[in-house]
Amino acid sequence: MWATIGEVSATTEPQPPAPSTARRAWPPATPPEPTYVEDRLNHWAAATPDAEAMTYLGRTWTWKEWHERVHRAAGGLRDLGIARGDVVSFLDKNHPACVEISLAAGSIGAANAIINWRSAGDEIDYAVNDSGAQVLFVGRELMPTIAAIRDRLPNVRRIIEVTPEGGPDDEYEQFLAESPVCDDGPDVLEDDVCLVMYSSGTTGRPKGVMLTHRNMVQHTINAHDGWGFEPGDKSMVAMPLFHVGGSSYVLFGIHDGVPSVMTREPDAASLAGAIMAGANRTFLVPAVLAQVLQGGPDAVKLFGALRTYTYGAAPMPPPLLRAAMEAWPETDFIQVYGLTEVAGVATHLMPDEHRTAEADGHPERLVSAGRPIPECEVRVVDPATLAEVATGEEGEIWLRTPQLMKGYLGKPEATAEVITEDGWFRTGDVGHVDEEGYVFVSDRIKDMIITGGENVYSPEVERVLSEHPDVLEVAVIGVPDATWGESVKAVVALKDGSDASEAELVGWTRERLAHFKAPRSVDIVDALPRNPTGKILKRELRKPYWQGQDRQV
Repeated sequence: MWATIGEVSATTEPQPPAPSTARRAWPPATPPEPTYVEDRLNHWAAATPDAEAMTYLGRTWTWKEWHERVHRAAGGLRDLGIARGDVVSFLDKNHPACVEISLAAGSIGAANAIINWRSAGDEIDYAVNDSGAQVLFVGRELMPTIAAIRDRLPNVRRIIEVTPEGGPDDEYEQFLAESPVCDDGPDVLEDDVCLVMYSSGTTGRPKGVMLTHRNMVQHTINAHDGWGFEPGDKSMVAMPLFHVGGSSYVLFGIHDGVPSVMTREPDAASLAGAIMAGANRTFLVPAVLAQVLQGGPDAVKLFGALRTYTYGAAPMPPPLLRAAMEAWPETDFIQVYGLTEVAGVATHLMPDEHRTAEADGHPERLVSAGRPIPECEVRVVDPATLAEVATGEEGEIWLRTPQLMKGYLGKPEATAEVITEDGWFRTGDVGHVDEEGYVFVSDRIKDMIITGGENVYSPEVERVLSEHPDVLEVAVIGVPDATWGESVKAVVALKDGSDASEAELVGWTRERLAHFKAPRSVDIVDALPRNPTGKILKRELRKPYWQGQDRQV
């Protein structure tokens, strides 16, 4: 049986007391400090109803129109029996409908579990069932995947198809048209879960990260430094909405009443189209930046129109960053470091720190993750003794912030493993903090690979490869990749008499996992290196590939 979004031990939920009063009246004359994720949408719909709010594939909605769509979606969910504490799910490439469902579900106390559309059928099956989703919104091109696993989704009572272009044959648009406008639920509390994001787990199965209204609103406010939107600005939402880099970032434009331009995918043509449509502030992974700089002078000139380029989710190679800053001298660069469990950003390296680091005699700061955002505390501890280490010494990075998740859905033991009794989150990342408070991330305790901004946990890939009939043992590691930061490599020992090829093993994983998780290369060896206790020495496997690199990830 799936778990509900309230099933997390109270001892692992270091949250402030829930408010005892209902939500405040809407709308006041000026933007209040928001409490719920939809508060600012409600405000702008009243204050600037006819101003542009969202543009997507040639369609544009005003704040008033978008507000109505969200509250019709809420009404439709209520008509389908969705109530406070329930979960719905969304599976598609980027689409404003996903944001609408997140805001609509949140407004009535429910949550949207956003599924990675790149996932294989078995992964989708697991995530949908694990979330307990009762209604599933699915992009048209992904409907065949759902059809193939429909009999394995017993909790899903209704599937609603979404098309990119909308129109009279779009089932989602019909759902909105037939639904009543619904007011915000008066019984919703800011510590209610409004979003479930799936983050792969070290046990080989993804974990549902439960993010509350408080988490998302606090992230929007605390990570806002550097985003001084001005009249005429537009925010480009290009990162996948199944990442916090998409679903948290989209709230920035909503918070400030700035129009957003959403791309369906972060491909070159879509990004260029958004910039030509006026988008001038964005968040992207470093791999995209590398592709732009390799795209020739026209691409470089076009992207020079960006006023703010925030990057994160993967290391930025210093030569690439320096080339970008030289190519776009008027662009503000912001680096961010964070995790899904803290709703996104925890530290940031601000624009002036990018431009002055080398002149100030601190070139190393360009590879730092910057300093903590407001209300985020950072400490570095010895992972063995849990004692805080001295400034400059390496250890595990811990964070404490009101952005910290409520917990892992249905997994109180896993939650207790990463959240201490006094509210510190154990990131699993290794690094240090210098005397000026700059955070440097150098390695990972977690067995995770970041490839093009996507998190890949080795045990998940190893689990699939180990099921191949010819595989005796396997270790999956991340190796440097000039484009993607890291790529996935498998080191495999075969059973006696077996002759499986590299291509066969790669193909095996691609049939069972999202392609970005599948190894790009496979080394077949006689045996894997182990320590005296029998543990595979992954550090020894990684060492030849990471020698001479600035970071050991």
